[in-house]
Amino acid sequence: MSDAVPPRRETAPGAESPGSAPSGVTAAPPPVPLTSSDGAGRSSGRQGHSSDGPGRAEALLASLAPPLLDWLPRQRWFAGKGSPVTGLAPVTAVDLLPLGPPGGAPGLLHLLVRARQPGTGSDDCYQLLLGVRHVLPPRLAPALVGRPDGGPLRGLAVYEALADPRLAGLLLERLRVPGRLGPLRFAREPHTDLPAGLAPRLLGVEQSNSSVVYGDSYILKLFRRVGPGVNPDLELPRALARTGCARVPAPAAWFEAEPPGATEPMTLGVLQPFLAGSADGWRLALDALAAGDGFTAAARALGQATAEVHRALAAALPTVDLDPPRLERIAAAMRRRLDVTAEAVPALRPYRDALRAAYDELTRPPGPGRPRRAQRIHGDLHLGQALRTAADGRWSLIDFEGEPARPLAERRRPQPVEQDVAGMLRSFDYAAAVGRAGTEWAPRAREAYCDGYAAAHRDPREDGPLLVAQETDKAVYEVLYEARHRPDWLPVPLSAIRRLAERADGVRRP
Repeated sequence: MSDAVPPRRETAPGAESPGSAPSGVTAAPPPVPLTSSDGAGRSSGRQGHSSDGPGRAEALLASLAPPLLDWLPRQRWFAGKGSPVTGLAPVTAVDLLPLGPPGGAPGLLHLLVRARQPGTGSDDCYQLLLGVRHVLPPRLAPALVGRPDGGPLRGLAVYEALADPRLAGLLLERLRVPGRLGPLRFAREPHTDLPAGLAPRLLGVEQSNSSVVYGDSYILKLFRRVGPGVNPDLELPRALARTGCARVPAPAAWFEAEPPGATEPMTLGVLQPFLAGSADGWRLALDALAAGDGFTAAARALGQATAEVHRALAAALPTVDLDPPRLERIAAAMRRRLDVTAEAVPALRPYRDALRAAYDELTRPPGPGRPRRAQRIHGDLHLGQALRTAADGRWSLIDFEGEPARPLAERRRPQPVEQDVAGMLRSFDYAAAVGRAGTEWAPRAREAYCDGYAAAHRDPREDGPLLVAQETDKAVYEVLYEARHRPDWLPVPLSAIRRLAERADGVRRP
């Protein structure tokens, strides 16, 4: 989702999952392969197993379903909150580490499961990494998923594997040695040297995904809700690395799944350098506000960094003309979002006609010498997606996944760069509201950001109708989000709505 305030990243139902590719499990020590091979399984590597036996897959899910049906909807990264999960279907199951005898090694089970939620109309596919032990040590008690009452995992403790340093470390070892393990493929950039034995620690701040830091050197992001196609958080940083752009950490390794019957691989996780000693822009802005300092110099440098990334993306990947039909489709989608939001939030209704005028202005020709282009962009840019290192004050951009609520195919479409710029401008407004800034803090930060952007690229303010339409659409989205999830925050986007409506009214009635 678009997020001007970083701590509230949540997902919503989206892209469909690929076809089912069930796998099986057995649990007889020692050691116990959690998924066993009967000759049909495609196992490779020094350890781990996978199988395509539907009977064993059904037994596995029957064993895990009671605890998972209770545990899954309570996870911060689960998309379909508020609607019951009526069942689980296996997509793949891979034993990354066999379960040892009592007192021996824990097991590590990698699952892709489809959660059936008739109330949402979605059938989302989730990535689960489950540890399995005979006895769960007290330090891992908070990570417990449950103890199945029957089936192949009967009586065993099943838990969130990323909370177990031993199992989290195994993922890094897998990425150090590229290769296949059943439907899973582990890849690494050539000439990348990943050291062994880096201590893992699970980060607890994300909501839509999970991340593990290894020795303050690397960070592994694991996508929880997955679908077919390359995730932009792998695709775009790799493309930027090819251009030599140093504003985005280049992926060192990644892994994906290729379930039988799937048309495209599913990106499961990306390993990148960890920017130790850095702070995100949201925290830096709030610190500046608390100290009574301005943020113009930092905002200007951040605008320059954003422009450099946009220029590199345009050089690395195809761009398209924003011709009249494309602009009309963009404006039509904005109008639909406005109408839906106005029906749900009565406070928006007085501004609907004026805001529609901003969308109508978008479809008018921009004038000679001002071509409009669309390209690959960040897609969910805000202050929390920018990191500044303390040593040199350099800004970097992270998290190119885009809005997790949107389907993956939509997130990979070219968009005007003004969409990213608008997201950052809205983020300055949110920071000013949270930090109780005076009336000039946000406008100065916004102008400085655009000045920095213009110094490295073109001035986003030159095409006022496009930038205003993008910012209006972002504010409308925020109105709906705040009304549903944080009603006390609704005045923040409504203040922007009033400002934007007054501007649009002025354009409509000169």
